[in-house]
Amino acid sequence: MKSLPLNNRTARPVPLTRMGFGGAPLGNLYRAVPETDAQAALKTAFDAGIRYFDTAPQYGLGLSEVRFATGIKKFGRENIQLSTKIGRLLLDCAPEDATPGAFVDVPQKRIQFDYSYDGVMRSYEASKARLKVENADILLVHDVCVFSQGSQQASDARVRELFDDGGYKALSELRDAGEIAAIGAGVNEWQVCERLLGLGDFDGFLLAGRYTLLEQDALETFLPLCEKRDVGIILGGPYNSGILATGAVKGAKYNYEDAPEPVLQRVRDIERVCAAHDTPLIAAALQFVLGHPSVKTVVPGAVSASEVEANVALLDVPIPDGLWSDLRSAGLIRPDALLPSQQENN
Repeated sequence: MKSLPLNNRTARPVPLTRMGFGGAPLGNLYRAVPETDAQAALKTAFDAGIRYFDTAPQYGLGLSEVRFATGIKKFGRENIQLSTKIGRLLLDCAPEDATPGAFVDVPQKRIQFDYSYDGVMRSYEASKARLKVENADILLVHDVCVFSQGSQQASDARVRELFDDGGYKALSELRDAGEIAAIGAGVNEWQVCERLLGLGDFDGFLLAGRYTLLEQDALETFLPLCEKRDVGIILGGPYNSGILATGAVKGAKYNYEDAPEPVLQRVRDIERVCAAHDTPLIAAALQFVLGHPSVKTVVPGAVSASEVEANVALLDVPIPDGLWSDLRSAGLIRPDALLPSQQENN
């Protein structure tokens, strides 16, 4: 599977395969995933040529990282690129104090946000222990966005903490020492990424759901800035948490909630164009995001071998150029959106 570097500025480039493997579902997100299914998903991803694997302490309160450790031991740490995240410490606690969030059947832990120097170092060391590795390739600041923190005020406070209390210094020291190759943030909003770029030297961002076939506001200022600064994007949530995979069906999810009617209608319009070109909506959604040169890899979710195989197969679905031009003519994608066909011709 083709690889692209996250950027070309670091002394140790991080090559990312066109598709990555995201570890949130293996933390038992919304439902318990049998261990056999989790390991089969990891193995299938590796066998399919996927070499970039992303996880985080939050995912199953450490469960995802523990499951990654089993997979990494089988296919070899030297054969993959690995990212995890900082910002949440997992603390032992009484049952009533546990904070599993949307994860089920997980270790009994309490999450404590901490973006300080000590918090970064403690989080990274704990992740390495769970993953049973000596280092990660990419270390990402997790969830300093409004979506995750609940308000702009709370988001601003976390960003200040990162810089005022030494968290960014810790990340920079780890990168300068060669312990990790790249630093960035994993968030649900491009606006906070743009702010971080104004405050520090970041190599890339894992952006979930904010540049998709359904929404491209990141083209206003953020993605042009990434091109100018040679900052790579790891694109998570290419289906906007579900609706671009399922279509505008009853109960379709957008941003982890039931999709509102304006979103449902826009997706219906996109679906009509896809149907006219005999193209599955899900394939168009997955391939669209790879049209932008700053997007180095796309990371859809999977909890089984069959889901991994289905995701990989979507990359090879032929999509006629006419579909993209019809979507553009209908005002369903922005006129400045760069398209997969343009990338292939460069």
